Amino acid sequence: MQDLTVTLVQSDLQWEDRRANLDMFDRRIRSLSEPTEVILLPEMFTTGFSMRPELLAEGMDGEGVAWMRRMARERRVIVSGSLMIREDGLYRNRLIWMLPDGQMGYYDKRHCFGLAGEAERYHPGRTRLIASVKGWRVNLCICYDLRFPVWSRQSLTAGADRPEYDLLVYVANWPEVRIHAWRSLLVARAIENQCYVVGVNRVGTDGHGIAHAGHSMVVDPLGEILGEEVGLEADLTRRLDRGHLEAVRSRMPFWRDADPFTLH
Repeated sequence: MQDLTVTLVQSDLQWEDRRANLDMFDRRIRSLSEPTEVILLPEMFTTGFSMRPELLAEGMDGEGVAWMRRMARERRVIVSGSLMIREDGLYRNRLIWMLPDGQMGYYDKRHCFGLAGEAERYHPGRTRLIASVKGWRVNLCICYDLRFPVWSRQSLTAGADRPEYDLLVYVANWPEVRIHAWRSLLVARAIENQCYVVGVNRVGTDGHGIAHAGHSMVVDPLGEILGEEVGLEADLTRRLDRGHLEAVRSRMPFWRDADPFTLH
């Protein structure tokens, strides 16, 4: 493992306007002043958290995925965020992990947000995606997944010499009214899994009149907040220190004492 630099792009989103959002993120990414290796965008970054996938979802050959591929190639970075995807007659809230060479992995949101009707319109995922970059193993999750700690818990096999993953990512449209839960749970996930956690959230008011205040955060494996952006559009770039991560795990190897379990 080497150190890893990540950038969280905290943005307002134009409601259900894919072209406007892609143009905005294009400008934002091209204007980044700090070098980075992974760029993270909010949940449903092309549309906002809309419940109209029948009108707005795209295929894996659609405009949003093509833009991610082009941006990753041109900027020589990994680009990741979720968007609404239509596949096999179903709609999915899908997080794409796009590599500079055009290859990708994806994760379909496991926990669809019933309170907003997401569970009625989107098909939930069944498997986790743990990606890799520079020796880091990255567990990719979406918004409401944050409330369900078993889904993101380090899963250890007998004789394992290190935890399952090193970085836990949440891309989100988390409302301001429940921001205390967002901040508290991001810190909790870092402490209990002895890993870095990053959460990127949107700002602004969506098409339902729901306000979002950001609080995009980077948290270290001790639960210390290394950076947080509140209220406004902002780019948050931090270097994740692999030496610090390894020292924490070596000095306090709590992960070795975790309960074994199997996800279904």
